[in-house]
Amino acid sequence: MGHGGNVIKELTADHREVDALFAQIETRAAADPERRRLADQLTMELVRHAVAEEEHLYPAVRRHVDGGDDLADKEIADHSEVERLLKDLEGCEPGDAEFDTMITRLKSTVTAHVRDEEDRLFPLLAEVCPPEALDELGEKIRRAKETAPTRPHPAAPDTPPMNKLLAPGTGMVDRVRDMLTGRGKQG
Repeated sequence: MGHGGNVIKELTADHREVDALFAQIETRAAADPERRRLADQLTMELVRHAVAEEEHLYPAVRRHVDGGDDLADKEIADHSEVERLLKDLEGCEPGDAEFDTMITRLKSTVTAHVRDEEDRLFPLLAEVCPPEALDELGEKIRRAKETAPTRPHPAAPDTPPMNKLLAPGTGMVDRVRDMLTGRGKQG
């Protein structure tokens, strides 16, 4: 979850972690219950990542990058779609045909979003922000992921200031639920 480095290195490491989780899900037999645990872990990582980006990355993009409002709005719309898919995935069990359909749709959506960030948004941000600002953003992203929700909340605000106010409380409730249910723990 926290990898270190500037914002681009931190978020790129998250992207690789998510890629690895998709690969692990895909290598398991359809009815393997481990797929549910992996899907829960994937959900937790994607939600924390998205919340951190919405709290810190996209406001920086809006502030510093030419056309940043449009870029940030597009990325937030991608997050909304991912969160809706994650919410639908919550109700699916391995072995259900819908589980595989949801994983395929989710992977396609996440892959396109990651490609757009890594190929377009990150280079634009790196051009206009000094290294110190990118380092500071990386630290803010790591701190935000520590308190972010771990479950999809499609109706929650995704732009400041409300997302920054509500996410830590929602995250605390999610982490208590995860602890009580054992969600996200190694099997």
